[in-house]
Amino acid sequence: MKLLLLNGPNLRLLGTREPGIYGRFTLADAEALARETAARLGAELDCFQSDVEGELVSKVGAARGVYDGIVINPAAYTHTSVALRDALAAAELPAVELHISNTHRREAFRHVSYTAPVCVAQLMGFGLTGYALAVEGLVALIQGGAR
Repeated sequence: MKLLLLNGPNLRLLGTREPGIYGRFTLADAEALARETAARLGAELDCFQSDVEGELVSKVGAARGVYDGIVINPAAYTHTSVALRDALAAAELPAVELHISNTHRREAFRHVSYTAPVCVAQLMGFGLTGYALAVEGLVALIQGGAR
C-alpha cells in the first residue's frame, strides 16, 4: 500500500508559527511520525508540502494509479480552493482531510471546508498526533476495517 501526505501553505513554518495554535513540532516531525505509522502498518508514505495551490493540485492529479490514498492538510486552501476540491474528487482516491487545530474553535471563515465533502473523513484538533491518526484511519478504510 502506498500513501501520499500533502501539506499546504505555511506548514513549513511549523515549530515557529503561532505555537499556541500549532504547537512546537516541525513539519519534519509530522512527516516522520506519519512515515513511522505507515511503516508500522505495512504501508509506504511519500510526503510533499507546498505553499503553491497549483503544485498541490498537480500532486493530487498525478496520484491516481500511483497511490492508494491521500492524507491532506490543505491548511488555508481548505477554505478557499475549489481547484483542490475538484482535484481530490477527480483523483477518485480515498482522502482524509487533516487539521492540527480544531478549525471550528477558530475564526468563522475557517468553519467551512471546500475539501471535506470529497474526503472520506476529516480529522482535526489532535495536534501532531493527528498525523498518526489520519494515517491509521486511512489504512483501516483502505483495508476495509474501519466501521
